Amino acid sequence: MNLVVVSNRVSRGKANEPMTGGLAAALLPVVEKSGAIWVGSSGRVRDGAQKEPFAEIEALGEGALAMLDLPAAHYGGYYEGFANSALWPALHSRTDLIRASQEDYLSYREVNAFMARALLRFQKPDTAFWIQDYHFLALGAELRDLGVVQPIGFFLHTPWPARAVFGGVPHHRELVEAMLAYDLIGFQTEDDCENFLSYVRSDLGLAARDGVVTSRHGSSRVAVFPIGIDPEKFAQQAAKAVSHPDVSRLRRSLNGEKLAIGVDRLDYSKGLPNRINAFDRMWTLQPGLARAVTLLQIATPSRGAIEAYGNLQNDLAKQVSDVNGRHGEVDWTPIRYLNKGFSQTVLAGLYRTAQVGVVTPLHDGMNLVAKEYVAAQNPADPGVLVLSKFAGAANELETALIVNPHDIDGMARTIAMALSMPLNERKLRWEAMMKKLRGGTIQQWFADFVDALQETQADRDSGEPLIADPVIWPPQPANLNARYH
Repeated sequence: MNLVVVSNRVSRGKANEPMTGGLAAALLPVVEKSGAIWVGSSGRVRDGAQKEPFAEIEALGEGALAMLDLPAAHYGGYYEGFANSALWPALHSRTDLIRASQEDYLSYREVNAFMARALLRFQKPDTAFWIQDYHFLALGAELRDLGVVQPIGFFLHTPWPARAVFGGVPHHRELVEAMLAYDLIGFQTEDDCENFLSYVRSDLGLAARDGVVTSRHGSSRVAVFPIGIDPEKFAQQAAKAVSHPDVSRLRRSLNGEKLAIGVDRLDYSKGLPNRINAFDRMWTLQPGLARAVTLLQIATPSRGAIEAYGNLQNDLAKQVSDVNGRHGEVDWTPIRYLNKGFSQTVLAGLYRTAQVGVVTPLHDGMNLVAKEYVAAQNPADPGVLVLSKFAGAANELETALIVNPHDIDGMARTIAMALSMPLNERKLRWEAMMKKLRGGTIQQWFADFVDALQETQADRDSGEPLIADPVIWPPQPANLNARYH
């Protein structure tokens, strides 16, 4: 099978490339080894019609990386507009932050259609397409509209919210109908899967039996595929990285203090203000922990042109400054706050240095930082993971210290507990989590999804629509606005 993987973000696999977990870091190792073609945005835009949209095609291990320039006229509305100001907040249950215009939606659909046309270059009789994440909910339908009959799968790296929440997205019905053009739709957790099926049943009036939805497109299987990492490779990387100059400087600067670490994109879904409040509360309730522990919080900026992100960056900087001003001393800074990214090599060393990993999102699909922190630990003296119950990883890493990020006092007490946990208990908890990581690697996730995609193709043509008068999408009027109304 000739596999084409599609995502908005891609990674070239360079050693010094900034990483904070997430989609690009997850896909890189399996694309390198599988021989797949990985297609994504070059990060640049181009005006006017393009005979050749691909800016670069290069080798990536056993596979290839194909990057294309997206259309300038639609990129802003697609990316900062509909994808990240409507879909992202809705998928993370923040309906109060949904902002989108009709023009944004049109641009989102146009970029999905543009990507579909570009992908025809890679179409062969044995090709299967695997589409990644919320940027391309409608890409499968666009490919079908171009006559593609090969298997097309989709995997969502974010949560899928309750049906009433997703109903707050403009054109939500059209988008979910378009998603049913995929042969296989994968989610991180059972809750995500059930939320999607609930929407399909209630809002589209379609039956979903044993995870199979039958629509006018045929049959779509909906299933759970929790994403993992390569724990052995990451552990080896972390052991070597302790001698990296950045990691060595950090270790020398601690002066006997314990280190807690948080590594996140600067995003409102990550619960960063709550985390800072919890450390503030811990030092207030237990002043003896002053000078005993420092938080290193790496918060990589993203989507700065979106108002909610700019506001968060300003508010968080002020909050950290207030906490440091309240608890700090002339020779001790409670929170070391960095707004920049680090390579995966450096991050692995930083994780191994930290006695506590703090991963406390308000809502997260999986959160691979949690898994990376566990894998990076020294087996003889492992650190403790403090993990939000609202991260998908909490379903697997049950021996982490599970917290509710809305309970500030509870988080403060749990972080203090992690700092004082005896070695024997730390080892037992870590070993149980490593067993889970070894049983659900990134390679296993990749293989399971591809195998399931091949199996579901045989079922596609056997389904019949289960609603009397299905909505015919997309209509084909001459003008663009009419097409998407």
